[in-house]
Amino acid sequence: MEKKKQRIKRKRKEKPSARELHRPRSSDANAIFALLLASLCSRPNSVILINKCLFKLRRSLLISQTSLTSTLALLPTLLRSTRVENVCLAADIIGAASLVSFDANEEIASDSETVKGLISLLHSPKRKVLLSACNAVLDFSTTICARRQLLKFSALNKLMSVFLQIFKGFECVCLWSEGDGSFRSLKIGITEDKLSLVFLTATVALINACEAEQLQGIPQSLSESFLGILKQIRVRVSDQEVIKGAGKWNEEGQLCKSSITVSNLAECIFRLSINASQLTGSLSFEVVQRGLFGGSDTSFKDFISNYWEVSPFLLARTTRDPHMHDMFGAFVQSLSWKGNVPSLLSSILQGLVACFPIASDEQNILNFLNEAKDRLGCPIIYQQDIRVVKTERQSRKEMHYFQDFNSGCIKEPLYFTFHEILKCGQAYNEGYTVALRGLEFRYQSISAIADTLALMFGQPSVGANLYLTPPNSQGLACHFDDHCVFVCQIFGSKQWTVYSPPSQLLPRLYDNLLGSVVEYAKAGRREFFLREGDILYIPRGFPHKAYTQSGVGDGSPGFSLHLTLSIEVEPPFD
Repeated sequence: MEKKKQRIKRKRKEKPSARELHRPRSSDANAIFALLLASLCSRPNSVILINKCLFKLRRSLLISQTSLTSTLALLPTLLRSTRVENVCLAADIIGAASLVSFDANEEIASDSETVKGLISLLHSPKRKVLLSACNAVLDFSTTICARRQLLKFSALNKLMSVFLQIFKGFECVCLWSEGDGSFRSLKIGITEDKLSLVFLTATVALINACEAEQLQGIPQSLSESFLGILKQIRVRVSDQEVIKGAGKWNEEGQLCKSSITVSNLAECIFRLSINASQLTGSLSFEVVQRGLFGGSDTSFKDFISNYWEVSPFLLARTTRDPHMHDMFGAFVQSLSWKGNVPSLLSSILQGLVACFPIASDEQNILNFLNEAKDRLGCPIIYQQDIRVVKTERQSRKEMHYFQDFNSGCIKEPLYFTFHEILKCGQAYNEGYTVALRGLEFRYQSISAIADTLALMFGQPSVGANLYLTPPNSQGLACHFDDHCVFVCQIFGSKQWTVYSPPSQLLPRLYDNLLGSVVEYAKAGRREFFLREGDILYIPRGFPHKAYTQSGVGDGSPGFSLHLTLSIEVEPPFD
């Protein structure tokens, strides 16, 4: 009995523990290296033996984090192999090693031949090789050093080129969610097209890691083609994004899921758009001056001398005026107005995203991007981007259609889903004005006007808002602004009342106007009736209100759509 116990103890002592089994052993790595080297040097190569060695090496990397140093010298040769199995396994080893060890990732990145060999596989005619190579690039690109090497050897250009060739179409793109379907949990998926999805994921990840000078290194035509695809994908998923529950995908379909969030996609579009040649530049001074102040060469000078921050100014005309068409024609055309207000409202709101505030003196746009990137691409947010309000004639108080904002009991941002957009139509029918902010970020034609106007007045920025008001209604209560405003009547008509300023000191930008009580007297009141094409200037500090009328007798429709251009007069340096 005693002898039997001793035999059992000896066996237990001889049997290695689980930790010992998983401990990296240099002898194994050396043996694999020796076998690989011998197999590669033999004529013909022993494909089966090479595959066995690579399988064992990949397994040992995942289990015991075996050192790759000895085998690293052989990877360029393996990546150039004519055997698909060898090439795919070599790429898999690069990806596995990059993920399990930071040191291994940097070791691979330091070997230029291995990096170039991996990138060369991205032009392989074999889909299996493309998939393995792209997966390896995606795993490899997790460190700054690796991304720098990939960008150095033009991996990004190749990824973009291949994706443009293999992408099957937008109808296969959808959203999926592993959470509750909230905005932050929504990610991009492509049905039955794993290869396109992997290339898209790797490309977006690299673009979003680029510095400004690296983005400038992308060929213009390639950047614009890829940007066009991303914008179409964004349009495709935006319809699903605003519908609650759109992220709950039917698993019966063969959906290939990516880690690309809606914000990742928006950030990628943002970055590529920085250098896009198709971005609309500023309009000429002549076009904007004629559009706002008339055709006379002295009109702008007269305006500055006699009206700027002194008195309201009305330029009355019609949309048939060629100067009006030169300035707002592209914007009016983009609205696709067909005489139906509900259709107009839906077309304006559908697919819009939130525009987060950016400091007018920000010199590096990527600084703003780094701060806001986790929120980019989300649906419009109430109060920040849109308001739905009306002012009761008797109480003179603004009322929000969304009741929570009347009480001020708001804990979380209200994102506008499809249901809220539909409610805007109902609100309009009940006399509410729909006010949309940030048009200079939403329409290139408005952005061009705003940029030129800012230059004309020597200010860093100009804002643009849009107001749609139903017949016989007043949107905002009587108020005054800390910025000068040009009211541009796009469709319909509106009655404006402008009062003399309550103080000789005009409000400065960023002054707190909350709680200001506007006491307006009849003696200081001026009335303006704006028809399509008219433009009204209101200086900062001048109280004003506006309302629509029906049956005015001149054939004007009872509703109003007007645009405001806000000149933000910065306070002087102290």
